[in-house]
Amino acid sequence: MTPAARLQAAIEVLTAILDERRPAPDALKSWGQAHRFAGSGDRAAIGGLVFDALRRKASSAYLMGADTPRAVALGMLKRERGMDAEAIARLASGAQYAPAALSDDERARLETGNLDGAPAHVAGDYPEWLDGPFAQSFGDQRAEEGAALASRAPLDLRVNTLKGERDKAMAQLADLKPEPTPWSPWGLRIMLGADAKAPPVHAEPAFIKGLVEVQDEGSQLAALFSGAKPGEQVLDLCAGAGGKTLALAAMMANKGQLFATDDDKRRLAPIHDRLTRSGARNVQVRTPKSIHTEIDDLKGRMDLVLIDAPCTGTGAWRRNPDAKWRMRPGALEQRLADQAGILDRATEFVKPGGRITYITCSLLEAENGAQVRAFLGRHPGYAAEPAEETAKALGTAAPAFARAARLVPEGILMTPKSAATDGFFVSVLRRS
Repeated sequence: MTPAARLQAAIEVLTAILDERRPAPDALKSWGQAHRFAGSGDRAAIGGLVFDALRRKASSAYLMGADTPRAVALGMLKRERGMDAEAIARLASGAQYAPAALSDDERARLETGNLDGAPAHVAGDYPEWLDGPFAQSFGDQRAEEGAALASRAPLDLRVNTLKGERDKAMAQLADLKPEPTPWSPWGLRIMLGADAKAPPVHAEPAFIKGLVEVQDEGSQLAALFSGAKPGEQVLDLCAGAGGKTLALAAMMANKGQLFATDDDKRRLAPIHDRLTRSGARNVQVRTPKSIHTEIDDLKGRMDLVLIDAPCTGTGAWRRNPDAKWRMRPGALEQRLADQAGILDRATEFVKPGGRITYITCSLLEAENGAQVRAFLGRHPGYAAEPAEETAKALGTAAPAFARAARLVPEGILMTPKSAATDGFFVSVLRRS
């Protein structure tokens, strides 16, 4: 397919996403099934255009003076890809398989349009109804934080120290040109171009043999900040597919006991194969048999309860840009109730002197600092560990990290702008 044909295909997919409110992966899959002639490179390029357009939807529409799928796609080419009006006109030429030729108004906007005077939610490319919560989190910097959250994420890997060290993994993955991540001692980062296909990491021997797992650096740090140690008794209360469970098992060096559970047994399905591949031998998966998890025998015994809390996922928008436009205010209210319930439940399992590590992939103060303050108000026997103390887990990198990330009384907030990670909040709550 020509670049112009790929652009037209991206506009068609965007129409399904924006007009029919379909999830982006679903719309892209449907388009691919209906256009079998498109090769893997074409599909990757079209997907890149679609996701870039969703990342910059608000600012692209503002630039073009319209919020149609075509306007968003054309505006994105200037906003995200840095193309000038002439280059865009060569793609939108009206030729066969290409988008219709630019109108005089479209060309003028592409030549002279800018974001001067744009509201913060437009410059930051997030929904207008979230401007208040973003202002609560970031104040006057909310547009910059939102814009960073609209950038494309790299591919991060976590080296499984049960199987080898980072240098070994780098050598085995040398063809992918990985680099050490800035903060995580286990992390490798692979940068991706705008039209690049994600490398087939799952087919790499290093992945198949359990030496590496796909995991954003922020998620790696969230596990690291829990302070899990060999010999401890640890409960991963919202284990899901097991990403942080695997990191905790490696931190514990297969010593002690790690229990992984989740209220939804369907989310736990992938964890068994992942544990086998990782070489973790100190993990018990407690699959719920009904609406209750089978963990009553663990009450009052745990050194650490990890809560990877259900949240709005605002911190993961770099990877799921369509999610921010489908999110509704009611979702936030539901998540706040879920988080409070899980925090309260976790206290049943923590032994005296133990701790809860509360994690969200959210940037919203309501889900982070405010949620922790409310918990401490309900449970005066707990105190939030100072963020500077938590950050010491990074060793010599701790001072630089403390300057980069947002350290608040309730914990640590990492963002794409501050720490070059996905958005994560971590709070360590110690029982007296």
